Amino acid sequence: MTTETAARTGVYECMFLASQAAAAQFGDLIEHINDLVGRAQGEIVAMRKWDDRRLAYEIDKQKRGVYILAYISCPADQVGHLERDVQISDRLLRVLVTSAAHLSDEEIAAADDRQALRDEAKMRAERAEAGEDEGASKVRLGAPEQQPAAAAPEPGPEGDAPAEAPAE
Repeated sequence: MTTETAARTGVYECMFLASQAAAAQFGDLIEHINDLVGRAQGEIVAMRKWDDRRLAYEIDKQKRGVYILAYISCPADQVGHLERDVQISDRLLRVLVTSAAHLSDEEIAAADDRQALRDEAKMRAERAEAGEDEGASKVRLGAPEQQPAAAAPEPGPEGDAPAEAPAE
């Protein structure tokens, strides 16, 4: 007779809040979430970007954040480890984990939009590359260019005084 008990596995709904700086490398952010769930011996069942919005109050000097909704299958005793890992993470600001027992498998599958996450990650990466190229072409070395003076009176024949129009 063995004394081992199988860990009860449940389905959980996780709302991750990421900073705008972390969302700039969106592909890395999604991979980071996958790693954290994997460390908690969990598996992502569905994931999608929920929203990108202004926060009600600043969190770690961040005014905006990206919300990512994920449904995970994870042992019940590992949920605390996932929450602790998110608190330690420098890319994620917060996480809210609740039981998703009230949802059916079809409802969870309907929330799965991982392909859109991959597409957005690719689009953000392309934009970042294009932004770097534009920024590099705008860099100028040396003194700033001088702007032409706006409608300054022309010096007259004596030098400093403006030229007068001939009287008729």
